[in-house]
Amino acid sequence: MTETAVTTGKARLSYEHLFQPYAHQQNQEPKYSVTILVPKTDIATKSRIDAAIAAATQNGISKCWNGAKPPIVAIPVYDGDGVRPTSGEPFGDECKGCWVFTASSKQPPQVVDLGLNPIINASEVYSGCYARVNVNFFPYNSNGKRGIGCGLNAVQKLEDGEPLGGGVSVAEAFGSPAPAPVQPTQQTYSQQYTQPAAPAAPSYSVDPLTGLPC
Repeated sequence: MTETAVTTGKARLSYEHLFQPYAHQQNQEPKYSVTILVPKTDIATKSRIDAAIAAATQNGISKCWNGAKPPIVAIPVYDGDGVRPTSGEPFGDECKGCWVFTASSKQPPQVVDLGLNPIINASEVYSGCYARVNVNFFPYNSNGKRGIGCGLNAVQKLEDGEPLGGGVSVAEAFGSPAPAPVQPTQQTYSQQYTQPAAPAAPSYSVDPLTGLPC
């Protein structure tokens, strides 16, 4: 693994688009992407991220920034306790206490389970579940902007979590399950039709072999 690549510890996924590319704006190229929430308590992962960004910055100086570091290098990692860089609004509650960054790719990333088996069912990986994510930080120089981007390589789901996105459960939507309707008891033929009473037996006995009175 290169010095610009990082595999996170246990992180939470948000804005997950791992199985179908998605464009956040109308004129954007659709990409596979996910926002990664790294707890601030995971100091080891944050240290690896910082080191990878520093290495990517050096690559930018030597390869695409004409040998000089820009006065301001845009970094893709944000403080979840702060505000969003585009709108100035606070991050969502799920971002509190976390470092927040988004990784994307034009190619579908590998998505595996704990046994490194590919996950085929897209519903198993969702915004709110927990995973380890392998990303790569790289320099860019585009439309006068110079900074560090984050490429998405692979995701390993670790465990389920409370789904994000404002959805409701069926219980919240419809309440408690309705009692099952009582099925009418089907009457048997004998219950529907009462045979007339048999005539009273004669006072004499009958031979069980011949059926004749005796």
